[in-house]
Amino acid sequence: MAKTESTFRNMVLSLTLISLGASACLGFVYQMTKEPIELSVLNKKLSAIKQVVPEFNNNPNDEMYRLPTGDGDSLDIYPAIKDSLVVGYAVNTYTKKGFSGVISLMAGFKPDGTIVNITVLDQKETPGLGTKMTEPLFKSQFNDKNPSLFNMKVKKDGGNVDAITAATISSRAFCDAVQRAYNTLQKGNQK
Repeated sequence: MAKTESTFRNMVLSLTLISLGASACLGFVYQMTKEPIELSVLNKKLSAIKQVVPEFNNNPNDEMYRLPTGDGDSLDIYPAIKDSLVVGYAVNTYTKKGFSGVISLMAGFKPDGTIVNITVLDQKETPGLGTKMTEPLFKSQFNDKNPSLFNMKVKKDGGNVDAITAATISSRAFCDAVQRAYNTLQKGNQK
């Protein structure tokens, strides 16, 4: 076999064929993994909803609606219904005030606004410090509290929340996300 001459045309042709082959492989892998990834995300969301609201027998994902926060964005609200009666709301909330960026939570509320439970969906806080927000010792202090009566600020700022030691910024951010969920839900239910 004769050696092909190294010309600009041959190099462009070779790189084009390699790029087409690589993109075809990437497209194939994307198509094969797209559905399992979407299913995994949906299962994670449904699991979080089950953790934060009282027992229900509807599919909250099918009845999801969005409410504006008043800050130019909106939050997803998942109503939990048992035997035609609303038993709670799961609110997919977030804050950008975390030490390491965005913190996403699923906060559960009873119809009167009392917090049932909260679970952390995503955070990138400092391991061993801010990540303690995922532990029951911190999260459980919000359970059965109504933000209309419970000052949703850390004690250092005059509130009722015991901050995580050496992670006050993360604690403030957690409170901010829960307060955003409560405020949005209350504004939406008043309409």
